[in-house]
Amino acid sequence: MNAEILTRYIHFIGLFGIVSALVSEHLLLKPVMTRRELKRLFVLDSIYGISAITAIAAGFILWFGVGKAAEFYSKNWIFHLKVTLAIVLGLLSIYPTIFFFKNRKGEDLDTTIKVPKAIKMLMRLQLLIIFLLPLLAALMAKGVGFYG
Repeated sequence: MNAEILTRYIHFIGLFGIVSALVSEHLLLKPVMTRRELKRLFVLDSIYGISAITAIAAGFILWFGVGKAAEFYSKNWIFHLKVTLAIVLGLLSIYPTIFFFKNRKGEDLDTTIKVPKAIKMLMRLQLLIIFLLPLLAALMAKGVGFYG
């Protein structure tokens, strides 16, 4: 199998994993949750993180390794927008991840914990951004934004 096709496939699988984990987290999130429920969200958030690392690694391989020349990506403002949005996506995920990490453990798994409203809003912003990335990728693949 062609290395470029395999790398693109892995990149897409990473993106699907991010979307799946993020949608699941958003649907399971409630204003008040037990430690047991937060532990489940932490597992989903871990899947999100692994998927993000997979997508980023495959993206770097596509950029510098296989497929089109690095110049095709480096001299495209849409690619730079896509990378910037991916960085923003990662930054928006920090607070929810820290919250889930800190609150997943404890003596009593049935203890209730109030979830800050900001977490739900951050997840919604992440969902908005993640659904823009494929559009930018499609534009980029057609050569839109190339200035070289």
